[in-house]
Amino acid sequence: MVFHTVPFFIQRLFPNRTWTGSSGKKQIYLTFDDGPVPGITDYVLSELRKRGMVATFFMVGDNVRKNPELAKDVLSQGHVLGNHTFHHLNGWKTPKEKYLQDFLKCDEILEELTGKKVRFFRPPYGLMTNAQAREISKTHQIVMWNMLSGDYNLSLAPEEILTKSIQKTKPDSVVLFHDQQKTATVLPKILPTYLDQIQENGWETATL
Repeated sequence: MVFHTVPFFIQRLFPNRTWTGSSGKKQIYLTFDDGPVPGITDYVLSELRKRGMVATFFMVGDNVRKNPELAKDVLSQGHVLGNHTFHHLNGWKTPKEKYLQDFLKCDEILEELTGKKVRFFRPPYGLMTNAQAREISKTHQIVMWNMLSGDYNLSLAPEEILTKSIQKTKPDSVVLFHDQQKTATVLPKILPTYLDQIQENGWETATL
């Protein structure tokens, strides 16, 4: 099962994390996790560029290390970068100090290879302990989401992902897609139509 929207009671359990925007405008916050990955991140960039849209990319440090030019391309095209740990760690399964070291390593590689110091963090899988969150929130804004596309779930038909994603997108939604290898065949079937629909409905996109 995929929960396309995060129940409000869960959001209230963690009020110090960003779940939605607060602009009051007819806009959404597109976010992409797990890149940069050749063949998919550049595809996403192309689709956004066609429509003059912007997004926030939460990058895995090791993927930045492997693909520094692609990470720079994301930044140069007006998008925002965020930290997604260096090794895509599950916070619930990782000791605090190891997790924080991995988080810092991602920060360092992003700044070293792109020249940009990031201030946003998203925990892989959305999972982190309160102790991890307390430390990270001292320097970074922890960004979650309130609309999960389900693009990574290969058991879902692309048509279902697209329909639900459009239905569940609301003003100030933080929308989550993935620019990773698992979504390489699915994303082209849903992202262009989703973006077109957003645009036709008069919505704008904004970075965090």
